[in-house]
Amino acid sequence: MRALDVAATGMAAMDLQVQVIAGNIANMSTTGYKSQRADFEDLLYEHVQRIGAQASDQGNILPVGIELGSGVKTVGTPRLMTQGSLAQTGNTLDVAIQGTGWFKILMPDGTFSYTRDGSFQQDATGRIVTAEGDVVQPTITIPAGSSGLTINQQGQVSVTPANSTTSTILGQLTLTTFINDAGLQANGSNLFTATPASGTPQDGTPGTNGAGTLLQGSLEESNVDAVTEISNLIAAQRAYEMNSKVVTAADEMLQTTSQLAR
Repeated sequence: MRALDVAATGMAAMDLQVQVIAGNIANMSTTGYKSQRADFEDLLYEHVQRIGAQASDQGNILPVGIELGSGVKTVGTPRLMTQGSLAQTGNTLDVAIQGTGWFKILMPDGTFSYTRDGSFQQDATGRIVTAEGDVVQPTITIPAGSSGLTINQQGQVSVTPANSTTSTILGQLTLTTFINDAGLQANGSNLFTATPASGTPQDGTPGTNGAGTLLQGSLEESNVDAVTEISNLIAAQRAYEMNSKVVTAADEMLQTTSQLAR
């Protein structure tokens, strides 16, 4: 009985849906996290009687056909790149992106990753780094003993050096943009890498060529909507239960058929 196989695909799809929802809920407090959703599509159909086929020698055409679906499959789990809320922290090295763009990060193997998490730190040499110690690009080193660190909306980083009353520009933070942000590959630690689907990375000054601006002393919160996720969780749970009911019903029908054959 094919109903068993069809219902099984539905249960597998809802299991994956719940996994996606669980990941979103688990990252509700993750800085710069972008929520995911599960997209599905129906599987191939068995056309027992095709729509529009000739129904008789008199030329009658079937207005409807008999199409038996074989279930559902997962198409993808795209990320929703909507802006998260901005939360003030007061930390001078916390930087939030308002709008489009990603911070560029130099990895230990020499490759580049990208993040929306602007909770930066200083390493032992004064360089601006991520919480994992990876260097933010372009590399900016804050001199020892300096004060008054400021990062403006266009990414200019300035400090007042020791034994000075004049502010000095140390460097310029840039933002990287992509044609298709959803095409980036998530690697954990709030880091993403470019793929052929994301398009070529374009580095630029914040506030220009479509890139967003920066806000010092703030962080972008996760864009997960708790109410939406709970609603989706309930719907997925009910759909899973209904598919399991189909499996039970199909199994009982098979048992009845088996008993009749005895």
